[in-house]
Amino acid sequence: MTTTEEHVSGTGEQVRRTVHTEPQVGPPAILLLASQPESAGAARRFVREYVGHHVPEASKDHVETVVLVTCELVTNSLRYGTEPDDLVRVVIDAADGRTRVEVHDPVRRHPRVRPESDLRDRGRGLLILDFLCHRWGVTDIPMGKAVWAEVTAL
Repeated sequence: MTTTEEHVSGTGEQVRRTVHTEPQVGPPAILLLASQPESAGAARRFVREYVGHHVPEASKDHVETVVLVTCELVTNSLRYGTEPDDLVRVVIDAADGRTRVEVHDPVRRHPRVRPESDLRDRGRGLLILDFLCHRWGVTDIPMGKAVWAEVTAL
């Protein structure tokens, strides 16, 4: 809130004006997603907007790496950690040269790395995390699990 005083020309009166200014708040750090294929795209848009606002100096490569990691985490969660009416929660934090993404789902079963295979068209998400992330892991939470990954600034 800003208060200013002005003199009204020719009257000698003083007028006090109060201007309410809201602090510039960016996108929230949490996004809830329905258990639907379209949710992966919503997660990508959310991460781009969040990192773009909260870490404007982040390189395009860093942002795109975080987007890819988020998409892998959300896709795995939708595919293996949810039923049709479940929700997935994406939590993001960007500070000190790194971005951390968590994806929460209601299933306690932890993901596992599968052996590489040319016969399958999926099952490479955790290998991608190994390659792109500084570190990643799984934490049990009261109503399921959180798979998290940290990407350091490039």
